Amino acid sequence: MPELPDVVVYVEALQKRLRGQQLRAVRLNSPFLLRSVNPPLEEACGRLVVDIGRVGKRIVIEMEGQLYLVLHLMIAGRLHWRKPGTPPTRRFDLITFDFATGTLLFTEAGTKKRASLTLVQGEEALAALDPGGLDVLEASVDQFRHRLLASSHTLKRALTDPRIFSGIGNSYSDEILHAARLSPFRLTSQLNEDELHRLFSACQGTLRSWVEKLREETGDQFPEKVTAFRDGMAVHGRYRKPCPVCATPIQRIVYAENESNYCPKCQTQGRLLADRALSRLLKEDWPRSLEELESRIDSAKSQRPKA
Repeated sequence: MPELPDVVVYVEALQKRLRGQQLRAVRLNSPFLLRSVNPPLEEACGRLVVDIGRVGKRIVIEMEGQLYLVLHLMIAGRLHWRKPGTPPTRRFDLITFDFATGTLLFTEAGTKKRASLTLVQGEEALAALDPGGLDVLEASVDQFRHRLLASSHTLKRALTDPRIFSGIGNSYSDEILHAARLSPFRLTSQLNEDELHRLFSACQGTLRSWVEKLREETGDQFPEKVTAFRDGMAVHGRYRKPCPVCATPIQRIVYAENESNYCPKCQTQGRLLADRALSRLLKEDWPRSLEELESRIDSAKSQRPKA
């Protein structure tokens, strides 16, 4: 799912191309995309784009008369900038927005149809779509502390809950927690003051660093390489690859459709976090430490028949 750094770069690219432009036509190819009926989609046609912003992970296109087009990319939704008049021709082409300068194409790979477009009228209706998460890039450490400690959750859960923090998802929460040297399963209520400051600094530093990296990567082009797995990430998507800090193999926990990636040495004092599915399967055989895991791997290698 595109998270805060990707959404920021999307917004900046759209601002350059759409601000002040008239929306000439809209072609809806997938009725499942549209999640509102009033105001109707046709109301947007003929209006000028006033600005583009974001609400958490949602991209907001503000039209004249306080009409807002709210795009939620979810996991597989992506935006593309094409030459004027490009029609939606493929199954995963959801909708096109036609301007004199080009066509904005909204796509979604896969069949689950989670991406959405919602039209709302007025600032109050737009505010109702905001889950209420704190934007850590605009927050003070005191605001961060208050939001983090308002309820007790695991750090992974707290960072990715859009009602607590805005725009952080599975990918960048892994990177933040590695930078802060904290376990994804550490409880917010257990943090001391030093750990809280480390987490706050890691949130701001990680997100700002990746915004700058993506800006540099995109340049004047439209962002097309939007992905949850990027070269240069420390732990996310790097299962069994060496940690860039200590060279320890990265471990992961898979649950539902998400996963947590972490370095045992940097984040959990060498302890392996139990993957629920594997723990149920292996029971007492689940390795409790990195040393135990490495010992089992070495043992398995030594028992392989030689070619």
